[in-house]
Amino acid sequence: MPAITIKSIPDELYQRLKKRAAANRRSINSEVIVCLERTLANKPMDTDALLARVDELREKVALPPLTEEVLRVAKNSGRP
Repeated sequence: MPAITIKSIPDELYQRLKKRAAANRRSINSEVIVCLERTLANKPMDTDALLARVDELREKVALPPLTEEVLRVAKNSGRP
């Protein structure tokens, strides 16, 4: 079976990986394999389908069109 060496892992990332491995009762090596499998198994997002679904949901709840003005007001609400 092939082996891989990962160099220069940031300490904070290593600690998160170590904590996650412990929480899942796996070795760090096994946790890395699970993370890689999950990441590489993901299919690319179909953005057209996603946007069509968003449009469908917006129509169902009768929201107004999302404009620059609506976004500006939302970003600035509650700000002095």
